[in-house]
Amino acid sequence: MNNLLIQGGHIIDQSQGIDETGDLLITDGTLSWLGQGKTTIPRSDYSIFPAKGLIVCPGFIDLHCHLRQPGFEEKETIATGSLAAAKGGFTTICCMPNTSPTLDNKDSINYIKATAIQDGAIRVLPIGCVTKGSNGKELAPMDKLASAGAIGFSDDGNPVPNSQLMRQALLHSHTLNLPIIDHCEDTSLFLGGQINEGSISLKLNLKGIPNTAEEIIVARDVALAELTGGWVHIAHVSTAGSVDIIHRAKEKGIRVTAEVTPHHLTLTEEKVIGYNTNAKVNPPLRTQKDVEALIKGLNADIIDVIATDHAPHTTANKMCDFNKAAFGISVFETALGSLMSLVHTKRLSMATLISKLTCEPARIIGDKHGKLGTLAIGAPADITILDPNYEWTVDANTFISKGKNTPLDGSILKGKVMATIYQGKLVYKDSQINLIENNMEKVNNE
Repeated sequence: MNNLLIQGGHIIDQSQGIDETGDLLITDGTLSWLGQGKTTIPRSDYSIFPAKGLIVCPGFIDLHCHLRQPGFEEKETIATGSLAAAKGGFTTICCMPNTSPTLDNKDSINYIKATAIQDGAIRVLPIGCVTKGSNGKELAPMDKLASAGAIGFSDDGNPVPNSQLMRQALLHSHTLNLPIIDHCEDTSLFLGGQINEGSISLKLNLKGIPNTAEEIIVARDVALAELTGGWVHIAHVSTAGSVDIIHRAKEKGIRVTAEVTPHHLTLTEEKVIGYNTNAKVNPPLRTQKDVEALIKGLNADIIDVIATDHAPHTTANKMCDFNKAAFGISVFETALGSLMSLVHTKRLSMATLISKLTCEPARIIGDKHGKLGTLAIGAPADITILDPNYEWTVDANTFISKGKNTPLDGSILKGKVMATIYQGKLVYKDSQINLIENNMEKVNNE
């Protein structure tokens, strides 16, 4: 498939303002032509992918995921995680550094890059640690991590606890023009916390995690970004109060960007009723009021991107006492389906959803790793093809990811990725579209 024509799809590319039916031609792994209707295709040697009734958009980009390798390969590997991501429509994923050993030196960054080239199905970009060992005591060599290819810095799973360290990190951020991606929580407010603090935590007799724990650190990070001129990126925003703080910061011109996950946009704390450990996540699922504020913030561009925070775990990590269960949800393979519920209920437009999964995260990554998040001519042929109306039932046992931990198991979702193309190569094809592959044929247009 060196030359492939994607024919008759509904093309949505917010990077170029395209929202129309047309054809895309891929030549030798890059996008070479975009046309409409009966316009003449500029070559005769290509195969055809019929895309009528499907949406064709740039490949999804995930700024926040956990691939677990090195150190926790029983939970996920770069090979399984990248394949699962491809199934979810992602062509670029950025992996967090809380591995063992952590990604706090040049060699560890190079290991991720080399393993991704060897075993990865799609593009894998590493995020380096803010502090050595992610222990919050001493800054990692951020300049060396950046030169090795880190796209940002995070101690995700933990906040940067010391404000002076965070100030220093943000000064480096300003120099390097890379974000500090902070997991915002004041851990002193909820030692042993399990779920959102409120009526349900009281009913289940589980220690709660208050909204304030997140909002205090968001406010601190914003203040330090203003002081230093650095760039702070707020990971997995979960509360209405955080949205308000970020909104005010952006109005003041402070350099802050933010992300929200599919689960925080679509699920509430009620999912943990019955001690459902697969709904245990950090930050916790919050209230419907918080969910509505997150959706509003996304529509208003207060929240810049959607990121999965894909956090795979073994069955043993989850099938245990709630207090001992690991935090995290396996998200790659359900992300689009769950997010499409917002489109079908008209709380989010299709164009906005695609923008938040493609060109907006591409802006945060920048151009150092290629022209991402666009269907512009000459860009890598990273493409997601989806059916917005396809109904399917989530079956965690069929996940490619080693992590089967999803609170959506058994749920019916509407909207599914049908194919993912990475650099011109078909890296995922849904089993329901065998006819599309069978109908791909060599044609002579002369």
